[in-house]
Amino acid sequence: MRSTEITFSRKEVKSLLDVERLAHCFECGICTASCSMVELIRKDYNPRALLEGIFLSPEEILTSCEIWLCAWCYSCQRHCPQALRIPEILLSMRAIAAKHEFTKAIDDALQKIVENVPLPLVTIFTCFHPERAGVDRNNILKKMEQKYVGFLKKAKESRNVKDSGKKVAVIGSGPAGLAVAREIVLKGHEVTVFEALAEAGGMLRKCIPEQRLPKAIVAKEVQLLQSLGVEIETGVTVGKGLSFEDLWEKGYQAIFVGVGAQKSQRLKIEGEDLEGVVDALDFLWRVNIGHEIEVGKKVAVIGGGNVAVDAARTALQCGAYEVTMWYRRSHEEMPANPWEVKAAETEGVKIEFLVAPRKFLGENGRVYAIELVRMQLGEPDESGKRKPIPIEGSEFIQKTDMVILAIGEVPGVEFLPKEIELNEDGTIWVNPITMETSLQGVFAGGDAVTGPATVIEAICAGKRAATSIENYLKPLGG
Repeated sequence: MRSTEITFSRKEVKSLLDVERLAHCFECGICTASCSMVELIRKDYNPRALLEGIFLSPEEILTSCEIWLCAWCYSCQRHCPQALRIPEILLSMRAIAAKHEFTKAIDDALQKIVENVPLPLVTIFTCFHPERAGVDRNNILKKMEQKYVGFLKKAKESRNVKDSGKKVAVIGSGPAGLAVAREIVLKGHEVTVFEALAEAGGMLRKCIPEQRLPKAIVAKEVQLLQSLGVEIETGVTVGKGLSFEDLWEKGYQAIFVGVGAQKSQRLKIEGEDLEGVVDALDFLWRVNIGHEIEVGKKVAVIGGGNVAVDAARTALQCGAYEVTMWYRRSHEEMPANPWEVKAAETEGVKIEFLVAPRKFLGENGRVYAIELVRMQLGEPDESGKRKPIPIEGSEFIQKTDMVILAIGEVPGVEFLPKEIELNEDGTIWVNPITMETSLQGVFAGGDAVTGPATVIEAICAGKRAATSIENYLKPLGG
């Protein structure tokens, strides 16, 4: 490793950062308040203070592990009143640090991640992206795995509670469910994860493309959890053959629901049932499990979120000649992570903004075109985004031979007992502090509660719920 003597100039930093905008940061703290990593790594990470440090003393920040702890969820940027591109600012600092080989900062960051983030191997691929700063991701993964195995060994040996006799059931093996399982088992309780699919991982395995998250990493993460004592039963659908009443009778004293948002929404327009019109989640799942997929030469993806981007990029990789995303709002409102969008465009995905489908046109039962309409943005709706309004007379026809619908996902919660209240949008209502549902002893978190969110946000929710479950279990008998 090279000496950590600072050999760069402030001019080098200013050339890479939007310094003028950074100089006028309101210092409101909203970025810190909205950051999942702040909750996971409380005392060692503060985005607002980090931004101030970058502006006032970049030399100190470059040798700090903090610039490597951003998980790229863009929550801070979405909530920032000045729309500061905080992840991009930190990326610039990472690139400078990597150039000068300040590797101790990376090692320190990895140690904090394995100690505080329940699924560190998964998050390196889906959230932290060291490769974007020029750092070899595979080398980072090897280091992290070594640190993680060491941490788990020590944690297993020094559990505060040994064989408490208390049992927790986790429904769903996505990031929230697995995070709960790790935290609970380390506290000395028995944990069983019930997964409807044949393999554990939930949406991590089902919908994230291989290039973004190799399935071998998911399998390794699951294997390490099982080595801690987490039991995982796959091919078990709660509500079909196994009820909540069965779980209580089996002695589980708390239940966590982390089923994610695994059902694609429908547009409810003419032609949606035509052959060639498919759901994005089903499409991604079939590709991920190795099915041969015949995509059209000209593919249309409806939507502007991360699932839409994943579907578009995957369609290209499956052999589509032309892939176009159609999004009803502008680029600024697009919910997909900005760098994912840029990567898709670099690969050849076209994006058309302010346009929405009116109906799908078919011939002999198969889609051959879409009737679209131009949109303009009005006042903000209940989501806070400006409402798209159709422009009268702007309809046009676009030829296509495959349509992938990625207009949002909702939880599949039909199996829940009637005592568990739902929100109007179909998500599960929980106490925002304890994450307990309206049914005592049943907790929930992740996309089933928030709607579609990032991996790190689901992990954070799982860790928070585990703390509440532990507090709930304490007064109960063994």
